[in-house]
Amino acid sequence: MTDLIRCPWGTNDPMMIDYHDQEWGKPVRDGRALWEKLMLDGFQAGLSWRIVLKKRDALRLAFCQFEPEKVAEFTEEDVERLANNADIIRSRIKIRAVINNARAYLAMQQADEDFGEWIWAQIGGKAIQHVGPVPTKDALSESISKDLKKRGFKFVGPTIVYAWLEATGLINTHHQECFRRAQVAKEA
Repeated sequence: MTDLIRCPWGTNDPMMIDYHDQEWGKPVRDGRALWEKLMLDGFQAGLSWRIVLKKRDALRLAFCQFEPEKVAEFTEEDVERLANNADIIRSRIKIRAVINNARAYLAMQQADEDFGEWIWAQIGGKAIQHVGPVPTKDALSESISKDLKKRGFKFVGPTIVYAWLEATGLINTHHQECFRRAQVAKEA
């Protein structure tokens, strides 16, 4: 496995190598799983993904496995409890955004709009196979960010959205020589 060509960011740390090889860029269609990943990408803002990955299990535990129905019921007391939990990222603004976003996610469901179907429809149902330098945001992520904000979502700026699209396989930005690029393209 060590002689495989990978994306440059996924080559030095065993945890990041595993994430790169097993998860990153793999197409996700399940709406709840997509929502969870978007929440985790929101926690990444201003931090490295490695930090979020190290705290992911604790974040899942703290946020009831990211079950929107449970998270939507969180109160200000829960915000304070979570802000004092040293095992997670303790940003009150990010914690409140997750609670708010659980409510926005449920509002979409109540309107008979599946989150997974909605996001995949934004790209015509088929993953984009990106070639060339990878931006931090683009017109698509800006458009999706605006749509999410109109629906009441928070902490979903175009840079966060672009990273989310990459991580969940809607945009395949694996390096041209990376062994995962062709695998991910087939899965899409």
